Amino acid sequence: MQNRPRKRVVRSQPMNAVEESNENIIDVEGLTDPRPADDSLLIPADAALVKGLPVHQKTALYLRYILLPVIFLTVTLLGGLRIAGEDGAFIFHRPALVCLIFASILLVLFARSLVIELGGWFSEGFPALKNVANGFVIATLFAAATQVFNSLLPEKGLPFWIVAFCFFWTLWNNLFADFDTPKLFRSLGGLFGLAFVAKYLVLANLTAPAGRSWFETLTENPGQEAVTRLLDLPRYSGATGYIQFFAVALFLLGLYLFPSSARDKEG
Repeated sequence: MQNRPRKRVVRSQPMNAVEESNENIIDVEGLTDPRPADDSLLIPADAALVKGLPVHQKTALYLRYILLPVIFLTVTLLGGLRIAGEDGAFIFHRPALVCLIFASILLVLFARSLVIELGGWFSEGFPALKNVANGFVIATLFAAATQVFNSLLPEKGLPFWIVAFCFFWTLWNNLFADFDTPKLFRSLGGLFGLAFVAKYLVLANLTAPAGRSWFETLTENPGQEAVTRLLDLPRYSGATGYIQFFAVALFLLGLYLFPSSARDKEG
């Protein structure tokens, strides 16, 4: 028997199927974003917004979030620094609890006098990061105020309670009396100056020098030694007064530069 040749049957696809397969082909080149011609499009939106701010608004941001925290943190560090009279060692004196109370009352007075507008520093309309940053600035102000009171109050003994009572009386009267902003700052400025003079000029000159034997103190200046022991005065170096003068002056400079509101002003 002769083998018959097999016939190959070729089935042609319908035209509509071929067209559907061509439509399903994905153009990969079309999905690739063309490289932007301008490199500024690569800058994030926030960075581009800050970059486009006017010069005075940039200066206000640098002042608010960089310079003021640096000033208040410096005051916080220097306000508790003392120099030992005998060997010149650094001594960091922690603030008493009454210093925290005085600083809290002072911030309440600042809010009442609109030196600090709370609505301008914290708002639901602000981004969360801005509210956190504003809270950090207020916290540095509170820490600096605490250390300023720590700097001006005598460390212990009868002088501590006398000066602390003067601060308490002044703050308490301003808190509940008819409010007058100029009167507040005049009374605080006068009391700061009086406390500084009393501690670093009067009491410092009444304190007996450190490093002398009991025989030398009895023969040279027994009255000074008696006052030192009676009032329980610490024997610090004269450099302490210079450091604290710089700390108080720096705190007053920070208050002068402190804006009442953190809202960005147009124009």
